[in-house]
Amino acid sequence: MTWNEILTVTEVAVELRCSKAHVYNAIAGKVRGVTPLPAISMGRRRLVRRAALEKWKSANENHGLDAKILYRQQLTPLDA
Repeated sequence: MTWNEILTVTEVAVELRCSKAHVYNAIAGKVRGVTPLPAISMGRRRLVRRAALEKWKSANENHGLDAKILYRQQLTPLDA
């Protein structure tokens, strides 16, 4: 396992022990209680960096609400 590794949706589903459809929903931000799973889009294909998956798992492990707040702060620039 390397941090630069690129995973397919199938590989992510196996690691998370869920369906591929659930992974696609997590990427799209449709899973309640967790932040969207960061992914690389290549046409219809979605790929996930190992480092992004590990960070996502840590952020959502025990702090669902805290992770959402942190995610929104990263999306909103604080220039004001």
